Amino acid sequence: MSDTALLTEKPRQDWRGLVNISFGFFGIQIGFALQNANMSRIFQTLGSSLDDLPALWVAAPLTGLLVQPIIGYMSDRTWLGRFGRRRPYFVAGAFLAALSLLLMPLAPVLLAAAVLLWVLDASLNVSMEPFRAFVGDMLNKDQHTAGYAVQTAFIGVGAVVGSLFPTLLDAWGVSNVAPEGSIPDTVRYSFWFGGAALFLAVMWTVVSTKEYDPEQMAVFNREHGDSEATGATIRALASKNQATALGWIGAGALVALLVMNFGFEKEVYLLAALLAAYGVASIIAINLAKKGEKSNMLSQIVGDFSGMPDLMKKLALAQFFSWSALFIMWIYTTPVVAQKFYNTTDSSSAAFQDAGNFVGNLFAVYNGVAAVAALVLLPWLAKRIGKVKTHMVGLLCGAAGYLSFLVFTDREMLYLSEIGVGIAWASILAMPYAILASSLPQRKLGIYMGLFNVFIVVPQLIVATLMGTVLKEFFPTEPIWTMLFAAGVMAAAALSMLRIREPA
Repeated sequence: MSDTALLTEKPRQDWRGLVNISFGFFGIQIGFALQNANMSRIFQTLGSSLDDLPALWVAAPLTGLLVQPIIGYMSDRTWLGRFGRRRPYFVAGAFLAALSLLLMPLAPVLLAAAVLLWVLDASLNVSMEPFRAFVGDMLNKDQHTAGYAVQTAFIGVGAVVGSLFPTLLDAWGVSNVAPEGSIPDTVRYSFWFGGAALFLAVMWTVVSTKEYDPEQMAVFNREHGDSEATGATIRALASKNQATALGWIGAGALVALLVMNFGFEKEVYLLAALLAAYGVASIIAINLAKKGEKSNMLSQIVGDFSGMPDLMKKLALAQFFSWSALFIMWIYTTPVVAQKFYNTTDSSSAAFQDAGNFVGNLFAVYNGVAAVAALVLLPWLAKRIGKVKTHMVGLLCGAAGYLSFLVFTDREMLYLSEIGVGIAWASILAMPYAILASSLPQRKLGIYMGLFNVFIVVPQLIVATLMGTVLKEFFPTEPIWTMLFAAGVMAAAALSMLRIREPA
């Protein structure tokens, strides 16, 4: 692009442009919804016990923890001519995710399903992470809230479609039961239809949008070049000593000792390994920075993580608590509903499969509510009380929704619970990103969004590694109490927002 052709401001997008930018998220969320609503059901059908579920789910957050910062870093530095900056990652992730959805219901044994969940979640993250930065790339700051609201609406609609697939197929006569150890046809066909829908939706965004090249983005954002930004990060990292890094290693060793001495579940060793691994990575990154090596990815990621803006740190705490609650819900809603409302714990029974379909309906409701809330309720509230207080209100609605699981005795009343959960889900998907996007350096938007999503992933890892131990020790036959945990941590997320001032 020549100098005379450069624009000084990003053109405002009309509703068609906003739709095209985020339509791919509709397909990505179909994949996530199928995963969230059906993987516990698949695992238990293939022989998993209730207290083993968190360990099997650990693949999902672990892949996100590793993939998202790397993809964020790489997509910030990618430019493949007419293929663009973020779109190559959209295509690669969508293809692999669609393939995983095709193969998942064919898994013959539990191990194969766990491996495919790992591949599926990694692929979804490869596509999803650049979509967050894509909104910031394509829109002016005054359209960020609208952009993330539309993206959240597509997330909600996609999740409704993905969650309802098994129920709709059951209503159309597809078998919802199968021999012991086999996956029902409703789930099998749902994954296949979902894979096709995911790939086509992502390709819609790829074909209908054109990214701004690096030269044009530099004019839009009026930021320093990569070399200067990289140098600042490396210099800041080089000034640090190794004490903090050694502290991370020590924390990992302490967790490992607790597992050994108190008989925690063995998957908690994974948490210990991750803490120690980050400490080791920090030591290597600091040493490379002290040597003046600016081009290595590790030092850039560690440097940006340790030097993240103060607003991002405060929002990260709210993310940590809110996503802990969400992950508890995704793991345990099916066994909770099956036991309390269908009076069964037998994963091979017709009642258990009916409970699985009902959970899909519940998830469809909260995602449908989220789609409406993102476009109507949250913008209305944000104009009147600000984005920070709006997020607090949304999180408290979610806490009330989880708490009501302990109160309601009629399963139809759970649809009311999902209204609160849906409002919280909409806020979690929109408000933190709308607050952050206008406050972060646009040249590093991909890496910062990837690092921010670490605080989505870490709580999921903690839930996946520790919740099985808690469940087994304190209420091995009563999973309903996991909803009390979810309500408590969601309320803690709301309280943590009190530390944040409304950005200008």
